[in-house]
Amino acid sequence: MTSAFNIPDLIRKKRDGAEHSRAELEGLVLGYTRGEVPDYQISAWLMAVYLRGMTPRETADLTLVMAGSGDELNLGDLPRTVDKHSTGGVGDKTSLILTPMLAALGLTVAKMSGRGLAHTGGTIDKLESFPGWTPELPEERFLAQARGIGLALVGQSKDLAPADGKLYALRDVTATVDCLPLIASSIMSKKLASGAHTVVLDVKVGAGAFMRTLEDGRALARAMVDIGTRASRLVRAVLTDMDAPLGRMAGNSLEVQEAIATLRGEGPEDLTELCVALAVEALAAYGEDEAQAETRARATLRDSSALERFRAFIVAQGGEGTLVDHPERLDVAPGRAEVVAPASGFVERIDALSVGRAVLVLGGGRERKGEAIDHGVGVELLKKPGEAVAAGEAVLRLYHRDGRGLETARALLEEGLSVTARAPEAQPLILDRVN
Repeated sequence: MTSAFNIPDLIRKKRDGAEHSRAELEGLVLGYTRGEVPDYQISAWLMAVYLRGMTPRETADLTLVMAGSGDELNLGDLPRTVDKHSTGGVGDKTSLILTPMLAALGLTVAKMSGRGLAHTGGTIDKLESFPGWTPELPEERFLAQARGIGLALVGQSKDLAPADGKLYALRDVTATVDCLPLIASSIMSKKLASGAHTVVLDVKVGAGAFMRTLEDGRALARAMVDIGTRASRLVRAVLTDMDAPLGRMAGNSLEVQEAIATLRGEGPEDLTELCVALAVEALAAYGEDEAQAETRARATLRDSSALERFRAFIVAQGGEGTLVDHPERLDVAPGRAEVVAPASGFVERIDALSVGRAVLVLGGGRERKGEAIDHGVGVELLKKPGEAVAAGEAVLRLYHRDGRGLETARALLEEGLSVTARAPEAQPLILDRVN
């Protein structure tokens, strides 16, 4: 079967700034997915989109075409389904905390998550810190687990929105990754195909995020909320700061330990507040009063109900549940090194991107898909921006394995650290909301 459209005409149409019809996008995208439209023509079209953009209607149509290019999960028999997506950050272990919170609150989380790439961590990698835990479940068991304990989480399927996988691989080599309609459609196509009725988006903004400015973050959030609305889904977005890492730990096993501490009600303030805020958004989408939602969300961290759901979820997918009660037994690299304050004063900056890159060179991340990682390495923030520090006092601790990447990681952290004589003005964690 060949495309009914003349592909050069469609490239020309977008090159000249015109709007595609849904049928034209199907001809382009599905034709490419089936192998009927060659790479060089789609590459030209992607660059035309990069330069000319897309209308909101066009972006939503592209997303729906991509979502329908493969399998689509049917979660219709599950109660109050919700999915959560983060645009990626450093120390971002919110999914480990938020998803059992939502399950304890009576919502159902049946979601697919990804692995880390470059300086951003992946939820699947963190969960694989539990020996035996598997991200692979047959669909029937996946749905049964979600129905039983309110939480099931698996790796992304190649059969879910396959058009996105093919297009992203091409965008990566044609300098068309950072294009707002293509970013929004890539994220939302997988969310729509995953079947949840409600989607909560955590759009990161800052040095350690893909969106560096609040203006760009708002534009992406609005585009994704618009796509969801046009697809009859409830989508809410929270824009959050990622100039500094979230919490105090970066690195897979270290982040799991911090997530468990947060589920016990003992986590760092910024991480706790973000998880509560995202839970409130999910409950509010289902019509719950926000003040009541916040009270209920905080209660799950005090009464151990979220922790119990997390333990049940780990065990259900083959992990060692005893490690939830004894997270100190998780594999953490034995080597220790520290970065100290160059002067007395207040920590002004701990650059999130520098921390993420340090974890990467220590072996805790991957530069190419499929690379093995060391779950035990990472970086701990002994001080956070705004906290007082004395000259020579340790600010950052590195967890390393036999010195691998240690000097490079130390140099990255030293470059991303600054101390000032006056306490810097506190910056809000939650920058904006888009509903």
